[in-house]
Amino acid sequence: MTVGIVIVSHSAALAAAAAELAREMAGDRLQLALAGGVDDEQAPLGTDATKVMAAIEEVDDDAGVLVLMDLGSAVLSAEMALDLLPPETAAHVELCEAPIVEGLIAAAVQAAAGAPLVEVAAEARNGLLAKASHLGVEMSAPGAGGGPGAAEGTDPAGDGAVSTSVPEVHLARVRVPNRLGFHARPAARIVEALAGLDAEVAVTDLTAGRGPARARSLNALITLGARQGDELELSATGPDATDALERLTALVEDNLGDPIDDDAVGAGGGGAPAYGPGAGGSAAGAEGAAVAGGVGGADGGAAAGAPGVLHGMSAAPGLAIGPVHQLGAATLPTREQLLAAGGAGDHAGTDAGTERARLAAALAGVHALLRRSRDELARRVGRGAAEMVGTQLLLLDDPDLRAAAESDIDARGLDAATAFGGAVEAALANYAALDDPYLLARAADLDAVAREVLAALVGVERTEVMPEGVVVARDLSPAEAGRLDPDRVRAVVTATGSPTSHAALIARALGIPAVVALGAEVLALAPGTEVVVDGDAGRVETGVDAPRAETVRGEVARRAAAHAELRERAAAHVTTRDGTAVEVQANVGLPRDAELAAREGADGIGMLRTEFLFLDRPDAPDEREQVATYTRICTAMGGRTVTVRTLDVGGDKPLDHVDVPEEANPFLGTRGIRLSLAAPALLRTQLRAVLRVAAAHPVQLMLPMVTVLEEITAVRHLVAELTEELRTEGHAVPERLPLGVMAEVPALALKARHLVGEVDTISIGTNDLTQYTLAAERGNPAVAALGDHLDPGVLSLIATIGAAAHGSDTRVAVCGDLASDPGVAGLLLGLGVRELSVPPGDVPAVKQAVREVSLAAAQELAAAAVACRGPAEVRALLAR
Repeated sequence: MTVGIVIVSHSAALAAAAAELAREMAGDRLQLALAGGVDDEQAPLGTDATKVMAAIEEVDDDAGVLVLMDLGSAVLSAEMALDLLPPETAAHVELCEAPIVEGLIAAAVQAAAGAPLVEVAAEARNGLLAKASHLGVEMSAPGAGGGPGAAEGTDPAGDGAVSTSVPEVHLARVRVPNRLGFHARPAARIVEALAGLDAEVAVTDLTAGRGPARARSLNALITLGARQGDELELSATGPDATDALERLTALVEDNLGDPIDDDAVGAGGGGAPAYGPGAGGSAAGAEGAAVAGGVGGADGGAAAGAPGVLHGMSAAPGLAIGPVHQLGAATLPTREQLLAAGGAGDHAGTDAGTERARLAAALAGVHALLRRSRDELARRVGRGAAEMVGTQLLLLDDPDLRAAAESDIDARGLDAATAFGGAVEAALANYAALDDPYLLARAADLDAVAREVLAALVGVERTEVMPEGVVVARDLSPAEAGRLDPDRVRAVVTATGSPTSHAALIARALGIPAVVALGAEVLALAPGTEVVVDGDAGRVETGVDAPRAETVRGEVARRAAAHAELRERAAAHVTTRDGTAVEVQANVGLPRDAELAAREGADGIGMLRTEFLFLDRPDAPDEREQVATYTRICTAMGGRTVTVRTLDVGGDKPLDHVDVPEEANPFLGTRGIRLSLAAPALLRTQLRAVLRVAAAHPVQLMLPMVTVLEEITAVRHLVAELTEELRTEGHAVPERLPLGVMAEVPALALKARHLVGEVDTISIGTNDLTQYTLAAERGNPAVAALGDHLDPGVLSLIATIGAAAHGSDTRVAVCGDLASDPGVAGLLLGLGVRELSVPPGDVPAVKQAVREVSLAAAQELAAAAVACRGPAEVRALLAR
């Protein structure tokens, strides 16, 4: 049983937003009910005692209920609800005066960890301590709960009983690994890790000289303010002290639950954080401003404040030199500037119907723009980067945002731009109240979407092509970053932004060096000024003389030569050190990608994403167009096998020209091969085109999202039928068309033994397999941390497929994002994988990683990884 929490607010939207944040912090164990607003469409703000009573009854399971209220009538409604409840229920309900956002987060983490009502309430009342500490305001903890100020030797429950024994203290030391340090989410993960253990743990920041802080207190941990690279001492007492330290150490090795950055400080390593001058820097605090102090690299770097050097935050590694090109008109002004430029605010003669239509058209146009950007990114660098733009699509599709704008158009006679701008302003205010870096990043995405819509409404023209050289901008939206061309853009530097922003991650995926948070000074650089961008150290050199420029160009050339050497070696087939042959193939979307794959030394095309022929057009490509496209790709590969994946749409990739019924959960609905079998005309045309191309080129067919064996049988029968049909028409066809399946659904992986002999290849899509195995939608930031490819459950499914295919003619491949990480190549080979399909640019590095693998050692590693308890332990194995 866990304590239930009820939120009573005048605004249903505010209650829902606070609840969303609480659930992200506390996880599935949280029992939370909302009593926000009243059921009156004309006047929805208010509170209702019967709603409060129903909410309390919803979460009451005898552990107690904590009620948080915003103000005024919310308190009165809560008190009235208490009077309406049966006395035995009301007896364990506590009305709490804590702030509704900060108090809720603190209480939610404690409740989910199994704390009793008195501790949950005390932690809620301490909810403002972290914010007060950050702002330098002194506050005393208003309630008990054993926070950081608890006296030594007293009972943490607060009853004042003094211990007469000296407990055994267990110690451990770790370093803060994650870029943002002890912000809300990592602190919540620490509290959750100690749930159910009989142990008291204190955390002391040895680097900063702060603490100890009680590890079961979210506010105490946040107030500690530990930053990336700080050395922490963990001290634990109690029967489960050893287990507590093991859990926390494993959590640190897993980057405290945060997304893992390539340049993050390791759990046991030292060195300065990559984002700033040392352990004293804060990525959260530095966002949107230049970081003070120098950034040291291997050679110490430039001194702080040196002339001609701007210091920011590393967002994507690499070194570049080139002329400045201020992005100017290519990037969008602020929302205020857009509204002023378009003359918004003059509402005389505004027709509501016309303005609603203008808003709808602008939203549709931006939706199409973002979809093009998402699909282009998916084609170039994979779904991971594309899903960053997908997040913006979700924000754009928010029905409440559109409804608020349309309401102001109808009720207040506003024009579309002013109404939409106001709706966005209100939504951003709700985000700001949540005071969490990751949710503030989502607010930045909303602002970027809003600027795109407002630009369409007020007639500000965009340029779709990025200039050459070093691109300088105030910031880049993911859609703008998606238009970066690595062949033209040498580096990206921005005045604001964050290393964890979607734009930064996209630049990293494209291999373009990037530095962010340089401050307004970077916007004053004259166009054409030659600058050096050090994406590793997070700095930009502006006073570049001839000797320095020559040195940098030499280093850039050296790095390029090293990659070229890898690429030259990649032309040959590779084997492990002990002689096992492995194919490294490429994932591509269009003919030019195949040309790049051939140049990079790919052994073939492991996955041709044919959906890019079908998306963003009013009708499907006909047979002739498909034959021409597939032929160009096969020709570019020069006789190497091309695996053509049949149309993989549905879920997050709808087709304009296919009528798919609206589904409550499209990721579990009609997508992949299910959609193709449900739309036989599309499938027949595609299979005819593939068969015709396969008559002259080595082609394999791949079926996505296969769940049951009957789907394979259905496609086989259709291929046989179409083969005879094409022969009758006089077309050449292959004697046999090899067939593979995508293993993305756990059920298919568990039935792998039935696939051996039935199919030529089982290609594991680790992105979807991870999503479905861990029940964590990859596009949902609330559960993103769960979707870890290295979870032993996912690895066990890969091992099951590898074991089933061992000794047979059926090949096992991995074509998901996991395959492109050279650091896990050995693990995958040890699990039984013999083909890796990666973005073209990753082929040389992955081939080099395969050469360094001993299969015997890899198999030992794989057995140990599958036996691990979590992804943190797997990463520790890989690190060793």
